Amino acid sequence: MPRRTSAALIAAVLSLATLAAQDQQKFKVSTESVAMYATVMDSSKRLVPDLVQDDFEIYDNGRLQVITQFDNKPLPITVIVMLDTSGSMTLALDRVKQGAEEFLMRLLPEDRGMVGAFNDKIEFHPEHEFIGSRDRLIGALKDLDFGNPTRLYDAIDESLSKLLGVQGRKVVLAFTDGDDNASHIGSGGVTNRARLEDVMIYSIGLQNDYFNGAQRVRSTPDRGLKGLSEETGGGFFLLKRTDELGPTFTRIAQELHSQYVLGFSPQVLDGELHKLEVRVKKPGMVARARKSYVAARGTIGH
Repeated sequence: MPRRTSAALIAAVLSLATLAAQDQQKFKVSTESVAMYATVMDSSKRLVPDLVQDDFEIYDNGRLQVITQFDNKPLPITVIVMLDTSGSMTLALDRVKQGAEEFLMRLLPEDRGMVGAFNDKIEFHPEHEFIGSRDRLIGALKDLDFGNPTRLYDAIDESLSKLLGVQGRKVVLAFTDGDDNASHIGSGGVTNRARLEDVMIYSIGLQNDYFNGAQRVRSTPDRGLKGLSEETGGGFFLLKRTDELGPTFTRIAQELHSQYVLGFSPQVLDGELHKLEVRVKKPGMVARARKSYVAARGTIGH
């Protein structure tokens, strides 16, 4: 083959390769999508399970988006149930475990889970895998240990690490009765990480009476939990009595299995934090979903 022809052929191949790479990059950008899981309630806070795609609107930084993904069937979840077992929980822990059992009993066959506890230590059962056996998960509740300080945000942060690489819906359900007083990370750091990794945080806070020496004390759940849950699309439940625990854990299970899957393809991937809003067109209904995402390639769901 003459040298001139060979050079022309090489140039053509390189040109085609460049165009193919550009097309592949364009395809990657165009197929980036933001997934949202929305809980819809009526004015009486009853769950609404029978809406269709046209009932929803999604706004990205105030701009209406085209909904490109919709599903109203229950999708599998991977969940970590993380319980406060610090000293202030001594009198209430049996009720908490019973409530967690109510939640675990309602996992669907396709769901996977792990049970954890936090005090001065953080533990997970099973430690290295998510399992679908409700009996094993419920049995793990009996093995949770007591301790003293409350490492709430460290526990949620370590739960996020357990969920790294998991596909589909990822949830952390955290229970506590007090302020975080020993974590190395704060609510802001955990919120940022949960946002980037698309993990929904549900939380239950209990105003709990316990004895500190001879003095009776009433605990107050950490104030950062509410913002963390709302930002990631989960719910925050503030309880004043232990007999509310069972119904609340049950309610969360019902919500997770009644959520709508919504998605859209961002028009701009600028690497900035974007505000999200999901609206329901039908009067008297409200949707709860994640409130923001970072619009950068490789950091949003596909």
